[in-house]
Amino acid sequence: MTATDVRDWDPGDGRISTPGTARAPGRPAGPALPALARDRAPSPVDWSEVVEHFREGLVVCDARGVVRHLSPVAERLLPEVVADEPLATAGLPELTAGAQFTHHGRRLRTRLVSLSGGRCCWYVEDVTESVTRADALLAERARSAFLAVVGEKLGNPLHPDRAAAAVVRLAVPTLAEVAVLVLAPRSGRARWWRATRADDEGHAVDSGVLAAVDLPAAIAEGLDGAEPHAVDWLVEQAVEAGWLPGLAAADVTARVVPLPGRDAPAGVLLVARPATRWYEPDDVDLVRAFAARAGAALTTALLYRDQAEVADTLQASLLPVEPAEAAGVQWGTAYRPAQAGLRIGGDFYGSHRLADGGSVFFLGDVSGKGVEAAVFTGQLRQCLQALHRVESQPARLLKLLNDALLETTQAHGQGRFATIVLGVVRPHRDGGLTLTMAGGGHLPPLVLRGGGTVEPVPLSGMLIGVVPDPRIGEVTVRLAPGETCLLYSDGVTEARGGRRGDEQFGTDRLVTALTGCHRMPAPALAERVEQITCDWLAHGDHDDIAVLVLRAAGPGARPARHLHAVPETREIRP
Repeated sequence: MTATDVRDWDPGDGRISTPGTARAPGRPAGPALPALARDRAPSPVDWSEVVEHFREGLVVCDARGVVRHLSPVAERLLPEVVADEPLATAGLPELTAGAQFTHHGRRLRTRLVSLSGGRCCWYVEDVTESVTRADALLAERARSAFLAVVGEKLGNPLHPDRAAAAVVRLAVPTLAEVAVLVLAPRSGRARWWRATRADDEGHAVDSGVLAAVDLPAAIAEGLDGAEPHAVDWLVEQAVEAGWLPGLAAADVTARVVPLPGRDAPAGVLLVARPATRWYEPDDVDLVRAFAARAGAALTTALLYRDQAEVADTLQASLLPVEPAEAAGVQWGTAYRPAQAGLRIGGDFYGSHRLADGGSVFFLGDVSGKGVEAAVFTGQLRQCLQALHRVESQPARLLKLLNDALLETTQAHGQGRFATIVLGVVRPHRDGGLTLTMAGGGHLPPLVLRGGGTVEPVPLSGMLIGVVPDPRIGEVTVRLAPGETCLLYSDGVTEARGGRRGDEQFGTDRLVTALTGCHRMPAPALAERVEQITCDWLAHGDHDDIAVLVLRAAGPGARPARHLHAVPETREIRP
């Protein structure tokens, strides 16, 4: 077929128009093609079938407010609405544009769309599930935020009392109107803390103590690790214990949750609130999560307290012991360790009574600082306490001490040594004192005579704990009534301060400061030495400082009170 074959050929369907009906000559006429049928009219759509599958319910009203169409979803959500009846007669005052309300246990959201001819269409959507999910998400966020705050607040207290008070304070009002925390009994007694919501601004916190045998059965059960579930029984016990003031058992719901500890619960948390706010499973889970954090905080605080008590006990055993009272002797002491955070150091002093009425006294300094030095001083003091019972002559007693320290240091490989002044004081009938002192490498004592002068005692010797047979010096000093002997450590004379901050205080300045102080009682003189040393330091670093003062009290003397203020003396110039 060629182009000439189809030119001016009308297929008969009207798509090609020809200028005439004549055909090309010589071409035979063929049969005419049948005409195509016209398009059929569109079939009507059943809109009710389409609307039935909408997620929203549709209520169509005419201009007079009469319901003209009601979708199946709308019939289910709003059973009060009837077709061909005014919408106002359905009794739904909350049905307003853009409203969200609860109807027949479902959460509904509406919107109003205006139509032509004054008509309108109400779209009603059931948002119960989405609102529930949103509420659950918000509640979970609130719980997470609350627990985060709890973790932050409870991360600071290291004292059990403060931690317990913080726990009950945080529990109100999020978890309860009244929160009671009972710590595990200690020495047969249990401490408790309670927080009560007073107003919107805050709450009242109080505490008390109960004997372990008087704890309510539910609390005792919780301390054993169980979680009581008999709510009525629990509330009655809390009311009887006086923990729910002004509340009746019938009006309250409560829960008890143990606070996890190391081996056993650290305590028990009781939370209570009005019965209208019942503890749902999610609420109980929140209380348990709160209790876990509170238990961790309390366990840490209790562990810190136990360690602090052990440290305090050990430090107390290593502190210098005040000299025992002796006839005719007035003692004065001062002690300041080098490390401000510790109460112990490497300086020591003390005294022991002798059977003949005299007393052994001593002051010394061991090598090192801090805890290790304090432990060594403890060993040295224990040696002296044992050895003075078998030997009271100062020089021989120091040699025995040297042998004991050598044996101890060599056995432990410590290589430590000490300096010490050790003496024996005996009273006289006239109120004077005789001091026989032996020196083991320590600074010589100073004597304040009755005329106000200060004399150094000519005492020397070798370090203790270094060689097997050290040279030990010995001297006897007579103190008249009212005269004083001062023993001190190198923390006094080697204190660095002054104008440049690096100049040692020295023995000369100490003698100058003591001149004219012969009338001071022994406690005041010891405090005086400590004061002038600290003034020279001007809050700088320093070595351990120890001072021991012996004053001949005189006949019939009474123990003098410690003075907290000392008289002014001559100015000390660098």
